[in-house]
Amino acid sequence: MRVEIKTQLTAETLIIPCWKDQPLPEEITRLQEAAGISTARLSQDFCGDHKEVTCFFLPVGDRMRKVYLIGLGENPGFAQVQSSLRSFVHRYRPKLPACLGLYLHHWPVESPWLRFLEASVNGMLLGRYKLGMLKTENGDSTPFQGADACIEVLLPEDRIGQAQPIAQRCLHIASTQLEIFDLVNKPSNYITPQALANWAVESGKSNGYQVKVLDKPTLEKEGFHALLAVNRASVDPAVFIVMDYQPRDREALSTVCLVGKGVTFDVGGLSIKPSSNMHLMKSDMGGAAAVLGAVDLAAKLNLPIRVIGLIPSTDNSVDGQALKPNEVISSYSGKTIEIIDTDAEGRLILADGLSYAVRNFKPDVLIDLATLTGSTIRTLGYAAGGLFSNDDQLAMDLADTGEYCGERLWRLPIWDDYKDGVKSDIADVKNLSSKPTAGAIYAAKFLEVFIDNHPSWAHLDIAGVAITDSEFGIQKTATAYGVRLLVEYFEKLISQK
Repeated sequence: MRVEIKTQLTAETLIIPCWKDQPLPEEITRLQEAAGISTARLSQDFCGDHKEVTCFFLPVGDRMRKVYLIGLGENPGFAQVQSSLRSFVHRYRPKLPACLGLYLHHWPVESPWLRFLEASVNGMLLGRYKLGMLKTENGDSTPFQGADACIEVLLPEDRIGQAQPIAQRCLHIASTQLEIFDLVNKPSNYITPQALANWAVESGKSNGYQVKVLDKPTLEKEGFHALLAVNRASVDPAVFIVMDYQPRDREALSTVCLVGKGVTFDVGGLSIKPSSNMHLMKSDMGGAAAVLGAVDLAAKLNLPIRVIGLIPSTDNSVDGQALKPNEVISSYSGKTIEIIDTDAEGRLILADGLSYAVRNFKPDVLIDLATLTGSTIRTLGYAAGGLFSNDDQLAMDLADTGEYCGERLWRLPIWDDYKDGVKSDIADVKNLSSKPTAGAIYAAKFLEVFIDNHPSWAHLDIAGVAITDSEFGIQKTATAYGVRLLVEYFEKLISQK
């Protein structure tokens, strides 16, 4: 796959993205009129609504070209531009040739055209995704899904220099996001804890960073008691993945440690989940997937910060050895935990991950990501992840980044008013509040116990945004939420140094 920034068109098919009621480029209008296509009639057929598509033919140069007008909607942001182009490519892929021209001459210099360029190309690359990877008959790839596919981005000469670096960046980001799609979409008999570890090891080899996988005997030796307690009923041993990217040619400006919940399937343990949507619990490693993708991408982009990714991984199953409500277990931190509900397992394994992060790496910034609570979904729906932080600047930076790149976050409080909700009569802390409200906040307060008073910590509850309804399938599919958010946050952090 190639992305080329050009001034001259060679592609047979031209794509022109337009926001609502934006005038068409003068060059295209002249060609329309020469071909006898009424501009007034075309403006009736196409007004630029989000994901609207109109197709016609024009004589461009020495041959007829197929032209698609793609609607971006009114006052579009990054997410709207990306989703319009992604939806178009996926829906029309049987009709698309291997090479597509993306015409952007008409985007004004004063508009955020570079961001829209990246959003457009990223959307087109993601639109090539093919979900049915395990079907025995999945059909042949279309030309634009082939290895020799190409996007020609057409810009005026004076913008080529600014746009050129975007091409490789788009390819790097999309390639990682597509791999994360597969990790989250594949079933749990394919994506086990060891499979996550194998992916991390291969990424480290390909991109030049260190990966260490702590196996079950090592976890027992080092005292990962909470992770091992969740793993007791599983046939697949728990692992703890340590990914350590450091810039190759310069000193790191900062150290960010990411901790991702890696529950590869969650039946809820003995506090078993209802069966209606249990099949979607293969996505309960969405936080781990975001961390895997963010470290992979930081290395591909050779960012000048150190990024450490930590993934405690297990499934949450049921057998005679399963963790029981009422038990008191220990943790990596040494703190004891009373088990109220075995379906509140994600916070248990994150507790070990957070303690390990602080005590072994002492990062400048500590961020955990997890598909943690249904409470977050009930609060925010599927539009944003929940953001909890003890650092106002970190919270503001993450929220601003999420708005900027279309992976939104909304901050919720972690006031000490909620502290009593995780107090236990017989242990240091309990894993679930007995109160029927504020479930996501109590989960965050539980995690806060295990950060050793780290001054710059954020917890991202991504339960409602890790999977979503999409053009790719009839059930919810992976979003790769968090990968772009984290990398854009890294770049924001770098710019502040």
